[in-house]
Amino acid sequence: MFYKNARIFASDFKFHMGAFEVTPDGRFGQVLPGREPEDAYDLDGATVIPGLIEIHSHGNSGCDFSDGDYEGLKKMAAYYLSCGVTSFAPASMTLPYDVLEKAFATARRLVDEAPAGCARLRGIQMEGPYFSFKKKGAQNPDYLKNPDFEGFKKLYDGCGGLIRIVDVAPELPGAAEFIRQASKLCTVSVAHTDSDYAHAKTAFASGATHLTHLFNAMPGINHRNPGVIPAAVECPCVRAELICDGLHIHPAVIRLAFSMFGGARMILISDSGRCAGQPDGTSFELGGQTATLKDGVARLADGTIACSATNLWQCLVNVLSFGIGEEDAIRACTYNPACALGVQSEVGSIAAGKAADFIVCSPDYAKKRVFLAGKEI
Repeated sequence: MFYKNARIFASDFKFHMGAFEVTPDGRFGQVLPGREPEDAYDLDGATVIPGLIEIHSHGNSGCDFSDGDYEGLKKMAAYYLSCGVTSFAPASMTLPYDVLEKAFATARRLVDEAPAGCARLRGIQMEGPYFSFKKKGAQNPDYLKNPDFEGFKKLYDGCGGLIRIVDVAPELPGAAEFIRQASKLCTVSVAHTDSDYAHAKTAFASGATHLTHLFNAMPGINHRNPGVIPAAVECPCVRAELICDGLHIHPAVIRLAFSMFGGARMILISDSGRCAGQPDGTSFELGGQTATLKDGVARLADGTIACSATNLWQCLVNVLSFGIGEEDAIRACTYNPACALGVQSEVGSIAAGKAADFIVCSPDYAKKRVFLAGKEI
């Protein structure tokens, strides 16, 4: 089937008016900029972008990935899809290995069963437990530990290699060796760290290529003690996540991040928790701790800002309103996260042979229709 008269965000990361094909097996066929085939469905000038890819979200709808509950994970995946997120990699929390093992097993099951009405699970982000106590944020300090490749590898093998991102604080004992080994299996991300510039540079030289929630749970930029962020900016292979709920990071700092890293290296995330999609005033469990959603902000009992209560579609709308260029913003929640997961040959752009996951929306992004494998949900 062909769709015509569409403003398509194509694989060159630019918009082109034209047509595109969806094959019977749910893949993109021909993409035809400037062409209008006969007998094609007319989209009347609508904007067409790839389905969004969320690589850092703990939960929504009262459910959390770390619960290890399969029905809860399905509920999460259905919510993602309703928000335009066609692929996702749920993030775990700092918890004991046996709890993580159970959660990762539910992810494996969701991949294997691929239930209808659910976004496709493309991997796992293992957020913890290899973190700094000083920059633990909302992670549970009771379960923090030093980098442990043997324990990580057991979890990795147990879920069939679904861990696509593993987080680590580079100043911890054994971190550099852990990064060298783990980076052969998946993306390694610097996270929840009090690292100085030298340790960060060592981490990136050892194979780390990612920053988890830039600015959050890491030192700020200091002109005499530059820390993690300038070290990452200097390494062209490093991509950086950015929580774009409008609360974790000021819009001016979001603009600064895009200026420093460029659109090819930024990744939008929601970092949402089970409070996403829930009413204000909801109290909930987060990694063994109690948090409360109040005035749209989730906090632990000590006031620490925890997860967000938003979704990736709203994050995209937010950054557009903050003045980020449309093409950079879309790339940051489609192709770039696909690269971080290593699935860019399957999803993340509108190109022949890839899964036909896409969104048809109004020019102002106020209305949308979501398609998974070529079928409208």
